Amino acid sequence: MTTIRANCPECGDVQLKVNDLTVRVCSNDEQGSYMFDCPSCSTVVTKEASRRIVDLLTSSGVELQVWSLPAELSEPHFRGPQLSSDDLLSFHELLETSHWFGDLIEMVRSAPSQ
Repeated sequence: MTTIRANCPECGDVQLKVNDLTVRVCSNDEQGSYMFDCPSCSTVVTKEASRRIVDLLTSSGVELQVWSLPAELSEPHFRGPQLSSDDLLSFHELLETSHWFGDLIEMVRSAPSQ
């Protein structure tokens, strides 16, 4: 059985089996990482991994998980003025009323377009 040596920030070098690790790769930018639970202290350890390390670990049988960035990151964002303390206080006061939702809809409808 393949043994993999990794480093825990608490315990130092630890010996792991293939099933003790998981490799994760982002499908958007191909950034990789691996993670494991330290067998000595049970700390969850996550480390960045180059493409070479990802290939080496997966070819040894380590599970590969591919994930994607949330779609919301690519959505256009409103570029308006920053929320001020006064804005937050006004919103808080609005939420304390029983008709806040209707008032909020009306405020949005009457707001100038950006």
